[in-house]
Amino acid sequence: MTKIYTKTGDDGTTGIISGKRVSKSNARILAYGVVDEANSSVGIILASDVDDDTRNLLTKIQNDLFVIGADLSDADLNNLSNRATPDMVQYIEGKIDELQKDLSTITNFILPSGDIVASRIHMSRAICRRAETAIVALSEKEPINKTCQIYMNRLSDLLFVLARFINKQKHVDDVFWKK
Repeated sequence: MTKIYTKTGDDGTTGIISGKRVSKSNARILAYGVVDEANSSVGIILASDVDDDTRNLLTKIQNDLFVIGADLSDADLNNLSNRATPDMVQYIEGKIDELQKDLSTITNFILPSGDIVASRIHMSRAICRRAETAIVALSEKEPINKTCQIYMNRLSDLLFVLARFINKQKHVDDVFWKK
């Protein structure tokens, strides 16, 4: 059996796809680490009771987030394997349009709440926003595939709409922010 621990990271470094070792506090590591956290949060949603359409959507998102993480972990932009694509973004936009057509227009901020599944989706949305911020910070230091940043922006939008959609399915009203 292969051991999970290698002890090579005990010095505070980790390997990236190129084979190069970098600090675990490197902006690249932080960016794909938060993407991994977002992916794990989607897994928590999938541990909930969700319908097949939602399950399929979230499973696709998890697979896409693996691509985003792989993309961010490879500093060599000439290597075209495991890269985020505009098609991934377009898929998310299509799902947003599909889900949003049955929702009422909101004219005020809503609180991230409602049904337990919707609340978990809102938590994932917030993590996606943090991942996007980490990706922007990385892009300010090193060149990246900008599609990763765009995907995370759209994904947080999709999760917002999906949470509202789930609340509607469960007959839970949006809770508007009161100043």
